[in-house]
Amino acid sequence: MKRRQLTPDERERALLDVIRALLRGTINEGEALRRLRRDTLGLSQQAYAELVGISRRTLSDMEQGKGNVSVAVMNRVYRPLGLKVGLLPRHPALLEKAMERPTA
Repeated sequence: MKRRQLTPDERERALLDVIRALLRGTINEGEALRRLRRDTLGLSQQAYAELVGISRRTLSDMEQGKGNVSVAVMNRVYRPLGLKVGLLPRHPALLEKAMERPTA
């Protein structure tokens, strides 16, 4: 069964939902990648791996939280999703403070 293409607004909402779940710690990076690839872009592992120039096995390992890939590879994998690898605080309270809007 072929999935319906998401509108740009639907794609953005789906992307933000996944990012929020990742920041809350309810999913890990591999699950986030899988959801974004499959649900947001509607691509198989093989198609996405070909798009970003890695093997399907490497993509599968990343989605399962296995393996050890470079930051350059991670950025190549996340680029079609409009994302890049970055640094976030590990401590939930510090992350929450970092996400707050500064007051003027």
